[in-house]
Amino acid sequence: MTEISKTIDAMPEAVRRFILHWGDMGQQWGVNRSIAQIHALLYISEAPLPAETISETLGIARSNVSNSLKELTGYRIVRRVPVSGERRDHFTAETDVWELARRIAAVRKAREIDPALETLSHCLSDAEGDAEVSDEQRRRLREMHAFTADMDRWYTQMQALPVRTLTRLVRLGDRIVALLGLNRS
Repeated sequence: MTEISKTIDAMPEAVRRFILHWGDMGQQWGVNRSIAQIHALLYISEAPLPAETISETLGIARSNVSNSLKELTGYRIVRRVPVSGERRDHFTAETDVWELARRIAAVRKAREIDPALETLSHCLSDAEGDAEVSDEQRRRLREMHAFTADMDRWYTQMQALPVRTLTRLVRLGDRIVALLGLNRS
C-alpha cells in the first residue's frame, strides 16, 4: 500500500483509463471533470492521499483540488483520514459501490428531486386557481407531479432495503420483467 507518486500518464493503462473515463462520465452527469477524476483516483488508490499528491498526479491546480475535495466530502463519498506521522490531511474514498451509490443518490435527491417536487406542488396549486392555465396544462402538471412523487417514494423504498436485497433485485431484473409479463408490448 504505497502512496501513488507518479503522474497519471505513468500509471498502468487500466488505472489511467479508469480515472480519465470517470472524469468523462462525471461530466455527462453534470459533475466537473476534475472532481470526478479526483474521486476516481482516491477510489482506485489503496492508501489515503494528500492533496499535493492528488494535484501532482492528475496535473490539477492545488486550489482546484482543495475545492473538489470539499465537494466530494459534501457528498460523503470522500473523507479526511489521519495518517500516522503525517501533519498533512490525507483523503480516501468510499469503496463499497452500493454505499457510494446510496450516498450520491441521497445528495442528488436533496439537490434535484426535493426542489422539483416542491416546485411542482406550488405550480399545481397556482394552476388550480388560474383561469389562464388550460385543462391540458393542468393535466400535464399533475402527471409530472405524480411521476416525480412516485420516483421519490420508490427512492425512499430502495434506500430502506438492505444491500443484499437490492443486489438480488438488480440481478433478477429480466426474470422479474418476464414473471410480471412486462416484456409484452
